[in-house]
Amino acid sequence: MQPNRSDQRPGPGPIVAIVGANVALAFGPLFVRLADTGPIAAAFWRIALAVPVLMVAAFLFERRPVASARGLWGVLAFAGVAFALDLASWHVGIVRTTLANSTLFGNSATFIYPIYGFLVARAWPTRPQMAALGLAAAGGALLLGRSAELSATNLIGDLFCLLAGVLYAVYFILMARARAAMQPVSALAFSSAASMLPLWLFALALGERILPGDWTPLLLLALVSQLIGQGLMIYALGHLSPLVIGLALLCQPVVAAAIGWIVYDERLGAPDLIGALLVAVALVLVRRAPPQSPLKAEKRGPARP
Repeated sequence: MQPNRSDQRPGPGPIVAIVGANVALAFGPLFVRLADTGPIAAAFWRIALAVPVLMVAAFLFERRPVASARGLWGVLAFAGVAFALDLASWHVGIVRTTLANSTLFGNSATFIYPIYGFLVARAWPTRPQMAALGLAAAGGALLLGRSAELSATNLIGDLFCLLAGVLYAVYFILMARARAAMQPVSALAFSSAASMLPLWLFALALGERILPGDWTPLLLLALVSQLIGQGLMIYALGHLSPLVIGLALLCQPVVAAAIGWIVYDERLGAPDLIGALLVAVALVLVRRAPPQSPLKAEKRGPARP
């Protein structure tokens, strides 16, 4: 059982992990676009290539991974299905809208997951927390406001990415519950295994190309996004509050803007830099905020990751 961290300030290790997770995950859309398979097939290979590594790591380095999952198999299965639906929706949206829009709507969990945390805690956010949310919202709007293009052309892709953001929040809620009793690698390994079959069936149903001609983008997608990015994310989920997790998701648009600058020569202007600064200030503010009173959620609920 993980210790209750909801009434403590997060340590530097989990903060570094959550920032590192979002840096790694920000590369996902680039690898999906470079893959020569269908977008959902790319999501399947992201999981399928990572699961054997995660399973080996779980049984080698963590104590009794199967026993720790007792009573949580349903939670892990639902988390895997939610993540499969999230990836399917997001990968379809990535190729049907702009990179900026996919990052904006795909990270709508930034606000959904913290709101859920406050509801479970049965407590309003403190003033520093409200200030952090406000700064994060302003920073995200500035960062993506210039480049986001809301149009009928991108509407279908935008809706898929928005759905992905909602499903990502559901995944966080379920995985936080699992992390209350499990170590990070085993939790990620078992939930990822549950994602494989739905993604494979979705790709087949849509007639996508499954086998790639070039494995490089898919190997990078599995390594950077699933093993490194999602691995660090699930580790941090066991130590940080929903508010910190949600705000940290805004690191992804910051990194995505930098990737666009380097790869696609999308120049960063003053609004982008100010937006990135506001996101950084929000993370510092929530890190220094006084802890809340203990949560009134159920013993192993998602509000005590």
